Amino acid sequence: MTELLDPIAPAATAAKPILSIRDLTVSFRGARGRWNTVVHGLSLDVAAGETVALVGESGSGKSVTSLAIMRLLDPATSRLGGRIDLDGQDILTLSEQEMVRSVRGQIATMIFQEPMTSLHPIYTIGDQIIEALTCHHPMPKTEARQAAIALLERVRIPNAARRLNDYPHAFSGGMRQRVMIAMALASRPKLLIADEPTTALDVTVQGEILDLLKDLQAEYGMAMLFITHDMGVVAEMADRTVVMYRGSMIETGPTARIFSAPSQPYTRALLASVSTLGSMKGEPAPLRFPEIDMATGVATPGRLLTRQPDMSKALLDVRNLVTRFDVRGGLLHRRIARVHAVENVSFTIHPGETLSLVGESGCGKSTTGRSIIRLAGKPEGEVLLEGTDLFGLSSEEMRLKRSDIQMIPQDPLASLNPRMTIGEALVEPFMEHRMGSRSAARAKAARLMEQVGLSPAMLERFPHEFSGGQRQRLCIARALMLDPRLIIADESVSALDVSVKAQVVNLLLDIQDRLGISFLFISHDIAVVERVSHRIAVMYLGEIVEIGPRARVLEDPRHPYTRRLIDAVAVPDPARRHLRRNQAPHELMNPIRDLSFVPPQRRYIEVSPGHFVRDDA
Repeated sequence: MTELLDPIAPAATAAKPILSIRDLTVSFRGARGRWNTVVHGLSLDVAAGETVALVGESGSGKSVTSLAIMRLLDPATSRLGGRIDLDGQDILTLSEQEMVRSVRGQIATMIFQEPMTSLHPIYTIGDQIIEALTCHHPMPKTEARQAAIALLERVRIPNAARRLNDYPHAFSGGMRQRVMIAMALASRPKLLIADEPTTALDVTVQGEILDLLKDLQAEYGMAMLFITHDMGVVAEMADRTVVMYRGSMIETGPTARIFSAPSQPYTRALLASVSTLGSMKGEPAPLRFPEIDMATGVATPGRLLTRQPDMSKALLDVRNLVTRFDVRGGLLHRRIARVHAVENVSFTIHPGETLSLVGESGCGKSTTGRSIIRLAGKPEGEVLLEGTDLFGLSSEEMRLKRSDIQMIPQDPLASLNPRMTIGEALVEPFMEHRMGSRSAARAKAARLMEQVGLSPAMLERFPHEFSGGQRQRLCIARALMLDPRLIIADESVSALDVSVKAQVVNLLLDIQDRLGISFLFISHDIAVVERVSHRIAVMYLGEIVEIGPRARVLEDPRHPYTRRLIDAVAVPDPARRHLRRNQAPHELMNPIRDLSFVPPQRRYIEVSPGHFVRDDA
């Protein structure tokens, strides 16, 4: 039996803990009435001013633990055992009304993993923040509005007063996560449970948000339970770390010791799965992550892709792509400005090649991907797929052409119909494009489930029955149902734990090596981008500022923004956490322009073969 360290560290015993968990068990009732236990006897304390990280791979019980603490699990299908004390009260003895009135939003609050499913789509961001502000602390509407603007400014959303009236769909994934953080901080809780709070944030903003949380923690003496898959974030934030595996705590201790001398094979395997920028130096092609034996922690080196892209012809040719959105305001709801989301973007993707788009949240990466398949506004320019201009096709012609270009979305839960079984979700596009019979579709769905590492028996389940990593695999399987030539992967691994991220990246690389599929890989995780890319394009404020071969862009970055992105990558080393504190925050620029704004003409300089940098002189 694994020997565990005492989960109550000296830091926690020095003061009365805000959160104290003893022998927590969480069980869910299955379809046949049987109870399945997913958290086994968990005990931990979090003191005021302390940060405890809860880490482990997808499905280990981290998020279920956080939902149990907040009593957000359905009592009809879940069962909690043990004891959970929040600020001295055993919350398992409280009624739902008492939880709403005196615990949630007062003592404890939570930042959820998937912001789009946590924000109400038919209410403005301002309405939702004001509701969070006034729920427990009534105040005049004018005062609440000013407080909401101040919160948005603290999480660095540009033009906060204007964006207060926008709806969630108008924000990028990273921007929505910032809104969630602002709402959580509104009530000044004693305990903040942060479930992957920086998952959707780019590297430059991630450090500043972490600093903000630390500053607020120091100011209010707030305790934090930090749930994350990012070991760089763990190194940066956590005083103590709790490692979970299959619902049980297998190792706990001071974060510095966990990183320097992990005692359990699984902990060593987690650390070995971390992607580190610079690990691809000298490699000529994308490289699979090492295969880690989670039982022993032994790593088998990854292999290079053997299939080479065909650089002699273009599969996708994007020319002068422009996508803008109107900003309306005033009594007559007139157009008062424009969001220049994508501005004069051009690039080519070759058969079997991966081109990665990197940049900050809101820089236009996702809008570029959605514009290519005509799912974002009214884009202008040319998008040629094997010579066919997609912008010149009718709606019906474009619908049929989408079988050649599929997208793996950023938020897998929001992209899967909660009322459809996974089998129905996979079969639907196959039948919609009339690619064969229903029995053929079911057979192909079963094969693809096996190829993405899931059991065909899971086809009868619903999306909510899967972990985040499993849902992302399902989205990959769904994209492959139509045998696409190009897959647009929009932050497809950003929400995954480190070990699962490595597995999904390896899955994508295997698919490319076997089928010759091209990828437009959209990500803010530069360490992963280094692993998968043949070429990299860096975007800033809707424009490409640097593009070229992976090694050239990352090892010899020429544009100041590219250098800043690379310098901001978190290092999974607790001994270096003080270095981030010395980084001066930079101002996040605003893509909203006056109606009179005319984009400047850009010139690009080829600094080495195939390596182009925007001339900002």
